[in-house]
Amino acid sequence: MNGRNTSEPQVPCSAGQLFLQPLWDRLRTREALTQSPVFPAVFSITTYLGCCLPFVVLDLLCPWVPALRRYKIHSNFWPTARLLLPCLGRTLYQHVAFAVPVTLLHWARGPALLPSEAPELRQLLCHVLGCLLLFDAEFFAWHVLHHKVPWLYRTFHKKHHENSPSFALATQYMGAWELFSLGFLDMLNVVLLGCHPLTVLVFHVCNIWLSVEDHSGYDFPWSTHRLVPFGWYGGVAHHDLHHSQFNCNFAPYFTHWDRIVGTLRSAQAK
Repeated sequence: MNGRNTSEPQVPCSAGQLFLQPLWDRLRTREALTQSPVFPAVFSITTYLGCCLPFVVLDLLCPWVPALRRYKIHSNFWPTARLLLPCLGRTLYQHVAFAVPVTLLHWARGPALLPSEAPELRQLLCHVLGCLLLFDAEFFAWHVLHHKVPWLYRTFHKKHHENSPSFALATQYMGAWELFSLGFLDMLNVVLLGCHPLTVLVFHVCNIWLSVEDHSGYDFPWSTHRLVPFGWYGGVAHHDLHHSQFNCNFAPYFTHWDRIVGTLRSAQAK
């Protein structure tokens, strides 16, 4: 985690800092864990699997609990172990083979010094939103390019589209180049905005959750796109349409870029 060092503890000067300071102090007492060379990779994979787990359980229950199917985009589809296990295996392999070595190389430069103060709550929320908006724009450009250039699609992005309809554990079913590209954009934005280390962790959790939710195949009354007004957020039905038609809804989360370039296609949510 990145941050600046302060030699003397300072008293939080705002209500926003007072709100987050106990959490940040608790994390700092576990500095041996958070500053370990493999923490970023372990945090990433555990957060990802933790976000996938509720949907995997629902998928396993679907054949026996018909009431769950009313919330599925494709009510007659649920992934079997034959689909789930290769996705899990690829995710674990990618993190061990690629994510861990990258984090070790970064750690070899020297561990970052953690600030004593927590960020203000308003600053944390603004930075998380800013990172999501930046990632949305960057991935939109990356995604369009990898669909419009046949060689890029065949070589790097086609793997991700092998599972259609999509499901939670298929979120990171992708090649090493795609995983590295998205991870690089993920980290670039927190550096550009100068995010506090606590903000970095919150952003990563939000980014992973939203991505898993978009691939989950479940459209609940509390899904994110139902909480964001004016159709600004696409959501699971929006992204499912991309996986079935390939030529629309390229942005991962928000809808403004697809609306601007004319690739937005509405999905009738259940």
